Amino acid sequence: MTAFPRVERVETILVDLPTIRPHVLSMATMHRQTLAIVRIYCSDGVVGVGEGTTIGGLSYGDESPEGIKLAIDTYFTPLLLGQDAGRPAQAMALLGRHVVGNHFAKCAVETALLDAQGWRVGLPVSELLGGRVRDRLPVLWTLASGDTARDIAEAEEMLSCRRHNAFKLKIGKRTIAEDVAHVAAIKRALGDRASIRVDVNQAWDETGARRGVALLAEAGADLVEQPIPRANRDGMARLAARSAIPIMADEALRGPGDAYDYASRAAADVFAVKIEQSGGLFAAKQVQAIADAAGIALYGGTMLEAGIGTAASAHVFATFPGIAFGTELFGPLLMTEEILAEPLSYGDFTLAVPTGPGLGVVLDDDKLAHFRRDGAGRTGVLVSAIEGN
Repeated sequence: MTAFPRVERVETILVDLPTIRPHVLSMATMHRQTLAIVRIYCSDGVVGVGEGTTIGGLSYGDESPEGIKLAIDTYFTPLLLGQDAGRPAQAMALLGRHVVGNHFAKCAVETALLDAQGWRVGLPVSELLGGRVRDRLPVLWTLASGDTARDIAEAEEMLSCRRHNAFKLKIGKRTIAEDVAHVAAIKRALGDRASIRVDVNQAWDETGARRGVALLAEAGADLVEQPIPRANRDGMARLAARSAIPIMADEALRGPGDAYDYASRAAADVFAVKIEQSGGLFAAKQVQAIADAAGIALYGGTMLEAGIGTAASAHVFATFPGIAFGTELFGPLLMTEEILAEPLSYGDFTLAVPTGPGLGVVLDDDKLAHFRRDGAGRTGVLVSAIEGN
């Protein structure tokens, strides 16, 4: 009898990558993205990779890259060592019994296990999830410089090179009147050549949101994402019932349970599905199934992951029967450095879903070594900063 492949080692490293410009959200302004990269080494020689990434440290949610690494190193790894690496669902069920929450960390580990299994059996992760129904995914770009003229110029550039023809505007830091004026100016400049959506990131109260959503509809916006705090589910339902444009839930969807509750309350017209926020790839598929059963449209969200997390999301979204509002899997394009040996393929307003085994991507070990927080590149930056002082 052939012994099953066992998990022999789990490695988690932090990688800091600069962004191409400041990325302005209602709760934070990002100048870099920190990745928690997970590698699971198996007894049959297969190595699976995963990624845990959030936005602005703890500004967005209750997990940070540092916390993800701590949870995996301290609590996940002792449970995983010696487990059957060929049964990702069984390993994740074990983690589920012993670890509460920690959705982002669980997603990173599940991704690595599925990547390893895909390499082991010679199939893409999308096939392990039931099979893809599309090979390319529409991808929008987020305009988040905060400057209207700069955002228009950026959008025009994206249109001219046929990289993106849908744009999401991050608003919520300024007054409603200022934000609406910003959105309206961009929509006037782009006209029917592009779809304009907005993300408020929970920054408004319900009263302000009623006015803001109505004004955004008049300005030509196609969608409003999470305008009020995620806990106000009845408020989201009231907004969705009276809005002339779709209301999308994002931060509110922390797994299938939240998706069921939101669907039951008719609290959103659209679900932004995120594999990390959902708690993993299979959990994201459950969120999709709930949305489909309730007649709620779908959108493929991002935590601004780099290549590993983006590829994992693409494999999941490629299996969705419908994805009416496309995806925002542009994370790798927001960073100045590429950590994949061969970058993901963007073009003609879409992203190509990798076709190779597992996630279909390979890490660039030299880049990883340079940008890992405890690596030579990081040390050099710190030395230069000290000498400069």
